[in-house]
Amino acid sequence: MIFLRKMLAGLALFVLSGQLMALESDRKQALEIDADATEGTLGDGIAVLYGNVVIRQGSLLVKADVAEVEKLDGRVRTIVLTGKPVHLELEIEEEGLVQAEALKIEYEVATGIITLTGAATVIHPQYHVSGELLIYNMDLQHFEGNGGDGNGRIRIELDPEVIPDIDTRYDSEEKPSQGSNQ
Repeated sequence: MIFLRKMLAGLALFVLSGQLMALESDRKQALEIDADATEGTLGDGIAVLYGNVVIRQGSLLVKADVAEVEKLDGRVRTIVLTGKPVHLELEIEEEGLVQAEALKIEYEVATGIITLTGAATVIHPQYHVSGELLIYNMDLQHFEGNGGDGNGRIRIELDPEVIPDIDTRYDSEEKPSQGSNQ
């Protein structure tokens, strides 16, 4: 268990760092990791957990078939989660539960980029995004995605509360006239 904790401590940073802020209480919880098996190195290199991988820390829940952690110079460099699908959920401070699923989720620590590949879906209380490929840059808070091989499409669904009502965009004097031909 200590081996798993050391190798995947960076996974907690993956979800709890940058602009995606988890519940404050999550950071104070123990990181619990369960898997059927593991192999790899305690130092630099790659550690792999496989078979029913479950990672928990407070509201963070990750379920995957395989978790691969690469360390370089004593720091976590990349985390790659694969599954059918990988499931990730996290309670976000003042926003609610965010869930993500994809066949593969990759996190590059240095760049802050999370890539979801293969039937990727992110469900946030204010929006749902799905496509074959979704990329989120945590540092820039920038999302991009596509439908895959050209036959697929990206889908974005916004909660009505996110879309401004015309009455809130204009005060009563600037409101465009309705039905007049001036």
